[in-house]
Amino acid sequence: MALPAISPYPLPSAGELPANRVSWSVDPARAVLLVHDLQQHFLSAFPAGEPPLAEVLGNTARLLERARRLGVPVVYSAQRGGQTPEERGLQLDFWGPGVADDPDALAVPAVVAPEPGDTLLTKWRYSAFARTGLAALFTESGRDQLVIVGVYAHIGVLMTACDAWSRDIQAFVVADAVADFSREDHDMALRWAAGRCARVTTADAVLEEA
Repeated sequence: MALPAISPYPLPSAGELPANRVSWSVDPARAVLLVHDLQQHFLSAFPAGEPPLAEVLGNTARLLERARRLGVPVVYSAQRGGQTPEERGLQLDFWGPGVADDPDALAVPAVVAPEPGDTLLTKWRYSAFARTGLAALFTESGRDQLVIVGVYAHIGVLMTACDAWSRDIQAFVVADAVADFSREDHDMALRWAAGRCARVTTADAVLEEA
C-alpha cells in the first residue's frame, strides 16, 4: 500500500485541542526534542506550501531554534532507504517497500534539517524507541521529557508518545507541529494522546514554557 495523497486541511487551534488529563510543563533541563520522520518520502504526500505542512515546518523550525539555543538535545528519527524485506518486517505488508534508496526521498527539508550536535537515529518501526538508541539517550542524559513533532500523528507520533509513557517519560505532542493523512486522523491522534499517554500542546505554549 502506498502513502495516500493528502488534501490540505487546517491545523487545530489552541481552542480546539482536546482536554488533557495531565498538567505537565516542558522544562528545558528535562526535555528532549524529537523530529519524527520529516523526510521527503513522507512529506511528498502533502501539498507543498499549503496547510498543514507549511505551518508544521514553520513551527518545527521555531522549536528547533529555541531547543538548540537552550541546550535541549535534538533527535531526528528517519528511516533508511532501500530496506530489505527482512528489515521491513510487517511494515512490508502494510506499507510496501518503504523509502527508496534515493537522496531526494531521504532528505529533510532545509528549514528543519539536522545541524552539528544533533542526534540522528535510524528508525525501524512506528515508535522511535523500537530498535534505536533513544531509550539509552534518556538514561544517559538523566532527562525524562520528550517533545514530539513530525509525521504521521496517528501512527509514529502516537506510538512514540505511548512508548515514552511506558518508560515513565513525559511526552508532549505539539498539535500544530505534527501532521497526518487528514484532519480526522490528526484529531483522533490528539484525543487519544491527551487521554492516555501525553500532554497535547502547541508550539506557542511550549515556547512560552521554555
